[in-house]
Amino acid sequence: MEKDGIKMVTIKDVARLAKVSPSTVSRVIADHKSISAETKERVRQAMAELGYYPNYIARSLIKRSSHALGLILSRSTESAFSNPFFAEILRGISKVTQEHQYALVLSTAENYKDEAKQCLQMIMERRVDGLILLAPRVNDELILELAAHKHPFVVVGRVNGLPQHYAVNNDNIQASYSAVRHLLNLGHRRIAFLNGPAEYTFCQDRYQGYCMALREFGLEVDERYIRYAQLDHKDAYKLGKELLNLRPRPTAFFAVDDLMVIGLYRAIKEERLNIPEDVAVVGFNDDSFAHLLDPPLTTVRIPIYEMGKAAAETIIAVLDGKKVTPPQKILSSELVIRGSCGAKTPSQLTAEE
Repeated sequence: MEKDGIKMVTIKDVARLAKVSPSTVSRVIADHKSISAETKERVRQAMAELGYYPNYIARSLIKRSSHALGLILSRSTESAFSNPFFAEILRGISKVTQEHQYALVLSTAENYKDEAKQCLQMIMERRVDGLILLAPRVNDELILELAAHKHPFVVVGRVNGLPQHYAVNNDNIQASYSAVRHLLNLGHRRIAFLNGPAEYTFCQDRYQGYCMALREFGLEVDERYIRYAQLDHKDAYKLGKELLNLRPRPTAFFAVDDLMVIGLYRAIKEERLNIPEDVAVVGFNDDSFAHLLDPPLTTVRIPIYEMGKAAAETIIAVLDGKKVTPPQKILSSELVIRGSCGAKTPSQLTAEE
């Protein structure tokens, strides 16, 4: 076949070179499990040698499948991509989608109404076969709508009132509890809490862990030391200044996102206070810059990349009709001790031995 004087490579050409039938080539393109790994490799080498590229748009019309996944970021593009969490989880998702030859369609919105509309349009118009949703809300009507109409989706996070959905998460309650308990064990009793928007379930869970740790030490939760901020350094700076001007001043801070700590560090240093001598700080996520801060940040490390991979693997398995057990995966986290909390780091302890 020729187009504009250029010979177009067809599936029959690939089959001839690979010494298989055209139907076998089609099954290899679809990554069908009935084809052996050896045959798949031979066909793919023939495709590469001939420069053959499958027409996935035409295939999707025939199969009524887009071979694409929708990724719902749950906030504006600027907000999402300024936060290292989203870049890292996208890296994990992309790793899996590339391996399975799925396209990835990103959706961002300035508000929840637009987000829900875009999401439902994507799947109703068959632009995507399934959805990955990040940062679910407490009363997430979008998720309830998707579940009611049996649209395939997986959530990175926890969903209220929907126990049978597919999800990948870390135990935010336990992780937050461990971080605050660490500060309490260091002698702190006035621990300020910089939380994110209360509408997100992970923020509620981390608040619950904060409260659990305080109550275990016989302390009441003092709402004066709690602020709800956007997950960025600007809001954290402003609210950090407010908290530092309280009397009595907090002796420690726990922030639910490392990005907030950048603004918090600035606020603390402008008040001519030293970290950790005057104010200890603990963050959450162990973003790539956390160890580069001055002093390096003590923070909760969660497996963000692995969560992205697990979410993509789950939704693709569901779309392939496979049984996913357990439907809800909980990945582990750990508290990484560095200089910002005042505790001796593992390297310091080793040096003293």
